[in-house]
Amino acid sequence: MFTKGDKNKARKKRHLRIRKRLVGSAIRPRLNVFRSSKHIYAQLIDDATGVTLASASSLDKELALKAGGNVEAATAVGTLIAKKAQEKGLSEVIFDRGGYLYHGRVKALAEAAREAGLQF
Repeated sequence: MFTKGDKNKARKKRHLRIRKRLVGSAIRPRLNVFRSSKHIYAQLIDDATGVTLASASSLDKELALKAGGNVEAATAVGTLIAKKAQEKGLSEVIFDRGGYLYHGRVKALAEAAREAGLQF
């Protein structure tokens, strides 16, 4: 009998494979994306010191979103994380999709961050 695989377990394995190659620094931090069923989160991480430089999510009060688990929310979060990065003087990042497919909400967040001025 076949058992249905755990999607999140498979995603975590993909993320570990990706993280072998991606390392963020203070000059070029890692833009990490996490999505749940209801919200989306983004962080700028300096892996050399293990510090989160900036973060944004669909839960932020300044966005005032009705729903956090859709493409519109991801676009707003991408714009916000780019704005916070530029306030810290960061213009280049390494994009870490977190084991998710580059499609839908993850793609919307990345493209919004690019349009707002981040380079990756």
